[in-house]
Amino acid sequence: MQETRQNKIARLLQKELAQIFQEQTRAMHGVMVSVTRTKVSPDLSICTAYLSVFPSERGEEIIANVNANMKTIRYELGTRIRNQVRIIPELRFFIDDSLDYIDHIDELLKS
Repeated sequence: MQETRQNKIARLLQKELAQIFQEQTRAMHGVMVSVTRTKVSPDLSICTAYLSVFPSERGEEIIANVNANMKTIRYELGTRIRNQVRIIPELRFFIDDSLDYIDHIDELLKS
């Protein structure tokens, strides 16, 4: 039962965070940020989100910017989901570099 609730909250958070990042990065031309995966702790108090950044060279810069604006992002998230959850989870962001890893493997297989 608890795992089903975790998955529902994780999907909700992924959708809302994706919309927030889409609105915020619209002003930054040439940068696209997408939320590839979210995980929620069993007590629903911590959300770990994995971000995919294009172009990948700016990934560290974007993550630093996101971590600097963590309170603003959490507040915006809270205004969107306040009627669906009791506690707005603490956010943690990491770079999802799986696409770079796949490209690297493709290049190794081609050579």
